[in-house]
Formats: sequence, C-alpha cells, structure tokens
Amino acid sequence: MKQRKRIYYSPEQKALIWDRYKRGDSLHDIARMFDRFHSSIMPTIYQTGGYRPPERKRHLQSLSLDEREEISRCLVGKQSIREIARRLSRAPSTISREVKRNGGLKHYRESPLIS
Repeated sequence: MKQRKRIYYSPEQKALIWDRYKRGDSLHDIARMFDRFHSSIMPTIYQTGGYRPPERKRHLQSLSLDEREEISRCLVGKQSIREIARRLSRAPSTISREVKRNGGLKHYRESPLIS
C-alpha cells in the first residue's frame, strides 16, 4: 500500500473536525471529508481526551502585534528601550524582554537590510 503524505490540519479544518465529532459523526465519516483514513483524525480528538480544547487567548497585558511592530520600527530607528517604552506606555522591562526574546538589539543593529 502506498504511503500518503502527512497532512497538517489548519485551525479551520480542526474546528470542522470538532464540530462533526460533537455532532456524533464517526471518525471514518469525518476522515472521508479529507480523503483520509480515520487514523489521521484520531490524534486531533484523542490528544485532549475527546474534549475540545479551549480557544487560545492572549493575556490582556501582553503586547499586541501592533506594539511588536512598533518596537521593531523603533529599534531600526535606533531609539532606546526607554524611549520606546515611553512611546508605548509600557515598562522598559517589558520592552527589554520582548527584544531579548526575539534576537536582541544586535539583531536590529547589524541587520544587512539597515543602512
């Protein structure tokens, strides 16, 4: 039997799997929608014991995508961590941790794209 290429289900596909599973459809029926065997659906369902995992949410105090982009732009513009923190109304330590987590100042200062 020819082995099929591994499939990674998108969040929308996983939501569909969970909706159909909750409705009572069999794993065979759900898998048929994706032209797969039921064994490709099983890990999605059994990983959480048959219960739909809660939707992931960011903490209200965590940095938004817009804030992260602003930090990146400010670092390219050679602004200090304290200036960026003041601009975003955040603690300097928050900005510092974000920069360190994503490659540090060296990453921004020595980038070949920056002239």
